[in-house]
Amino acid sequence: MQVIRIAGKTISSEDKPFIIAELSGNHQQDFAIAKEMIKQAAEAGVDAIKLQSYTADSMTLDTDKEGFVINEGSNLWQGRNLHSLYAEAATPYEWHEALFSYANSLGLIAFSSPFDKDAVDMLEDLNVPCYKIASFENNDLPLIECIAKTGKPIILSTGMASLAEIDEAMRTIRAQGNQQIILLKCTSTYPASAQNTNLATIPHMQQSFDCLVGLSDHTLGIGVSVASMVMGACVIEKHFVLDRNAGGVDAAFSLEPGELKSLVTECNSAKLALGEVRYGGTAAEEQSKMYRRSIYVSCDIKAGDILTSQNLKIVRPGLGMPPKYWEVVQGRKAIKDLDKGTPLSWELFS
Repeated sequence: MQVIRIAGKTISSEDKPFIIAELSGNHQQDFAIAKEMIKQAAEAGVDAIKLQSYTADSMTLDTDKEGFVINEGSNLWQGRNLHSLYAEAATPYEWHEALFSYANSLGLIAFSSPFDKDAVDMLEDLNVPCYKIASFENNDLPLIECIAKTGKPIILSTGMASLAEIDEAMRTIRAQGNQQIILLKCTSTYPASAQNTNLATIPHMQQSFDCLVGLSDHTLGIGVSVASMVMGACVIEKHFVLDRNAGGVDAAFSLEPGELKSLVTECNSAKLALGEVRYGGTAAEEQSKMYRRSIYVSCDIKAGDILTSQNLKIVRPGLGMPPKYWEVVQGRKAIKDLDKGTPLSWELFS
């Protein structure tokens, strides 16, 4: 069994799912909102919070030339200039230490997605326990190599990456001697649809890359995340917001606190429900066995009377002979008086 440990937390196919609340830019550049998000995430029961570490200049160029303005009719950020969008969504670097410390004080693991080497250096100074590589950066092999050299666990979103591109990223990480990798199945549309999520890819990824696999879920609601437990997901990442109606760059596909709590509860339940192959009932079901059907005396019988369907009946509870002996007992003779409600047993007839 593969096991990865992050800040004392064990992640494996056997453990409860490791659930990450992604703050992204939903703090709306308000430090108090960012702290409240962390507080609410802790109360919801997640394992970790994640930031994104970049500046607008580290993400893109400040220009309106073709390609630098979003021009997709279905895109959540249609018409937005990339530079201004990233400036709005960025988490100031000077917040990181305070937010990480606050999260840790609430028992949460705190880390981030760096988008360039400077962000990695900053996060190393803050001694983060692991790194996340965003789906749009999974082809940035120099960045991936830089992160791999830290020797810390890496959570890598696959997004639009082909099998070959994922293999390149995995080889880049492993070439640095780093084997602590968790891949996340991810659909890079915002929001993503259930039919485009393709959870069946999760076990294929596990087999193809011999590593743990989870889900970065951009769908609405929690159903897809819960379903991923069946496919073997060990990590769930979901975007989080205090109030969708109050706005935030990712608010439209982010979970509110009550929904996040339900995510934690239902994913844990789904994981437990997988259990093992078992027939014949569990120990917890043992007492319920008495309420199965069995053969009972249905009216008073005198010694010497013949047992028939007129004086016997298959009913609950299950304290008499199993129904499979129904034909066997027909025509047998009672060896003593039997009251109505007597469970039939072999010693009561000849």
